[in-house]
Amino acid sequence: MTAPATEPLVAVHDLTVAFPTGGEDAVRAVDGLSFELAPGGALGIVGESGSGKSTAAYALLGLHRGTGARVTGSVRVAGHDVEALDERGLRRLRGAAAAMVFQDPLSSLDPYQAVGDQIAEVLRAHRPGTTRRAAHARAVAALDRVGIPDAARRARSRPHEFSGGMRQRALIAMAVACEPKLLIADEPTTALDVTVQDRILALLRQVREETGAGLLLVTHDLGVAAGSVDELLVMKDGRAVEHGPLRTVLDRPREPYTRDLLAAVPRIGDRRERPAPPADEAPVLLEATGLQRRFGRGRHAVTAVDDISLTVRAGETVGIVGESGSGKTTLGRMLVRLLEPTGGTLHYRGRDIGGLQMVFQDPVSSLNPRRSIGESIADPLRAAGTLDDAAVRTRVRELLARVGLDPDAYHRHPHEFSGGQRQRVGIARALAPEPRLIVCDEPVSALDVTTQAQIVRLLGELQRELGLALVFIAHDLAVVRQVSDRLVVMRGGRVVEEGPADRVYEDPRHPYTQALLAAVPRLEACAP
Repeated sequence: MTAPATEPLVAVHDLTVAFPTGGEDAVRAVDGLSFELAPGGALGIVGESGSGKSTAAYALLGLHRGTGARVTGSVRVAGHDVEALDERGLRRLRGAAAAMVFQDPLSSLDPYQAVGDQIAEVLRAHRPGTTRRAAHARAVAALDRVGIPDAARRARSRPHEFSGGMRQRALIAMAVACEPKLLIADEPTTALDVTVQDRILALLRQVREETGAGLLLVTHDLGVAAGSVDELLVMKDGRAVEHGPLRTVLDRPREPYTRDLLAAVPRIGDRRERPAPPADEAPVLLEATGLQRRFGRGRHAVTAVDDISLTVRAGETVGIVGESGSGKTTLGRMLVRLLEPTGGTLHYRGRDIGGLQMVFQDPVSSLNPRRSIGESIADPLRAAGTLDDAAVRTRVRELLARVGLDPDAYHRHPHEFSGGQRQRVGIARALAPEPRLIVCDEPVSALDVTTQAQIVRLLGELQRELGLALVFIAHDLAVVRQVSDRLVVMRGGRVVEEGPADRVYEDPRHPYTQALLAAVPRLEACAP
């Protein structure tokens, strides 16, 4: 299934994808979208959450079929009208001519089947007559090609035995196993730390160079797009608002929406806009000495946090950065006693821990889907037992207003909110018992840049109004610089560098810190 040489690899004209709502009207997730992609080209589709970019990408492989969505317009991929293909034709198109790398590899891979077997299954489905032995050998070769170490052995591993970056590599290996002409990558680096992200993007560029495949990259991160594509298509509310060569769109954007997106992108050189950090004489709120956390027993035990000492002063923001597996989240959970240390001491205002709250990375899993957001926020107030029911409800409405939500949303449930709104709910719940210190664990990692900027701004406003101290854990070094007075860099459970944030960013002294900063994607990067 290949396209004639004179035909675009992808040709989309007046594409509309509408989802029924139960009433007379339908929600148009994509509305009149048109674009083309030449063979071997690279197009980035960017926009906020809900802009329709993933919905448009799914239409290229006919993935809306059977969902109730109404798809109109023309979509041609590798010379074939996608909507005209029957189920057999779609199966031939997917994998053989075009393949997709999904955002969450853990949910895209079968947890019960070895990774190598899953890749071999794709090969046998699209290349009839391939023996099991030959398919397995090609699967091992595909894993080796994408940089999985000891590929022959790791091919027998199941997805949960891979790190996040390795799972994403395995998904790319599966997508390119049959050497498709088009590779669709839907947010392939979201929630990955900067060094793993850098390696995944380099891998996508390598695959393009080796196979000549075209790339359609869906992302909310303009920095990721800047180093990966030739053209940008900016979407808002299901429509294309700007489309052109990468550097033209980045350097001379025509549309206000594009300019707003670019302005919201955190840049590694941006300093924090806030008053001077608390003086060394400010009272110490939190003091950790020699903290250690081990998981497991005997020779199989793993030390996730090893001999870390840390102080946080009143009104201060301490940023904690490091790759996945560095121990930063384990440290954050110990600071609020969600995990008990296996060694060391931990004091808050000179006493045993109390008066701290936490904002979690994933508000979907940290909020009970069966309870209203108002009841979730009320829990810590009711646990304190100092307010009656009427006072609790009044306080919850005040908290909703403080974080920028409608107080009347008290009775709505988490699924009725966007990702950014759910994160605001999490912040309101953390504020409920009036803490002096909040630990924020990756609070903006999966949010688009404008929503991310709103949450960072909200935290800054709350800090100034309430005098809060923050421990801000993140893998996005540009965001961390915007919020932090002091920076702690972790690797392998240990602190490798610590100091004032501006000093660490401008004069990093440890090679690991230098490598982290070098891996941060920049809008100034040239297109491949």
